[in-house]
Amino acid sequence: MSHSLPDLSQALLQAATRAGADSADVLARQGTSVSVDVRGGTLEQAERSEGFEIGLRVLIGKRQACVSGSDARGEGLAMMAERAVAMAREAPEDQWIGLAEPEQLATRRDAAGLEMYDPAGEPSPEAMKEAAIRTEEVALAQKGISQVSTASAAYGESEVYLAASNGFEGGYRRSSHSLACVAIAGTGAAMERDHDSDFRIFASDMRSAEEIGERAARRAVERMGATAPKTGTYPVLFDERVAASLIGHLLSAANGMAVARGSSFLRNALGETVLPEGLSLTEDPLRPRGTSSRPFDAEGLQTAPRDIVRDGVLTGWTVDLATARKLGVSPSANAARGLTSPPSPTNWNIELTPGSASQAELISQMGTGLLVTSMIGSTINPDTGDYSRGASGFWIENGQIARPVNECTIAGNLRDMLGRIIPANDARPWASMRVPSLLVEGMTLAGN
Repeated sequence: MSHSLPDLSQALLQAATRAGADSADVLARQGTSVSVDVRGGTLEQAERSEGFEIGLRVLIGKRQACVSGSDARGEGLAMMAERAVAMAREAPEDQWIGLAEPEQLATRRDAAGLEMYDPAGEPSPEAMKEAAIRTEEVALAQKGISQVSTASAAYGESEVYLAASNGFEGGYRRSSHSLACVAIAGTGAAMERDHDSDFRIFASDMRSAEEIGERAARRAVERMGATAPKTGTYPVLFDERVAASLIGHLLSAANGMAVARGSSFLRNALGETVLPEGLSLTEDPLRPRGTSSRPFDAEGLQTAPRDIVRDGVLTGWTVDLATARKLGVSPSANAARGLTSPPSPTNWNIELTPGSASQAELISQMGTGLLVTSMIGSTINPDTGDYSRGASGFWIENGQIARPVNECTIAGNLRDMLGRIIPANDARPWASMRVPSLLVEGMTLAGN
């Protein structure tokens, strides 16, 4: 059953006022998700869910509380509001909280022009099943593949609406299509697995089932016979599939909440060089068909493109309203929130300046080193940036891929690593994190 999210949001705001809230905001959402899994050419599992949820944040002075529910009846909304107000009265004070001022609110209240919803709508279960089966068939047809552990297709669509007692109201719809395959090569203790997948807003942008199945299989076969590399200091090339994790650590360190807590290795680096000269890290929440695009943030502020790093220099923190007040900076319209949690800062579509060389050209320049294609576990010290992760991939000798490797650990310091990255030019243009393969010289590698 579809609900009128604007009407329910206003009803809940009114209930919060009657219950004694000084101010409040409401996040409402409803949507549908469908997933199909196949095995051996037959349907193994199919799921469909439809849901409605609404979250309420109330503020009484400098105290706040959040509750959520799925009861759209008037009495249900009244109970939510009363419970939230009772909780807020017992909550500790936070001098930094508060809704946006009316002059701070976004004038854009919908997602027109951002192409966040596929008008083609939900695909049929038969079409999703057929795509998953084709993916599995192509993977199994590749020499060396013993089985496919996952072949699945999924679709989701949602409607989100935000309303607040400061006068903000706005909403948008979002859709997603995905297709994934996990292939296994070999048998017994010699088995290796790898995967490929695609995730898009529009079905017409999806890569073919055949390409996804073939790539998952090829990657798994290439990992056969992996051994541990030699311990030493070598250049490490992070494949495009995993390179975004390095930039993710930079984003975490530039998050205002980490900076305000003093638990960031970049806490004193504003205005300093954190990437090589010529590299910028930009955020664009208004990118058409971007999977993290949005016209406004969870506090009703207008989103806009911005530089997090410009020409290698850190230019600002990622903040919500409360964190901005605490740090004494302007808000960056990066607030996100769940139904039962207050706003917190996060990032939208990210892009790192690409390099001029291909991954193959960087490999040829490496001499001897490691190409990392997957990582497990992590030991990251957010205060110092000390970095250690388990890795697997391919050993490079004389500028060429020599053999697959696993069971090794790569280590370094993130501040040093980020300061000497060399980007390739292979970032996926549709990804929410447009980060190419990244070469880092002189990392410590622990293997045999």
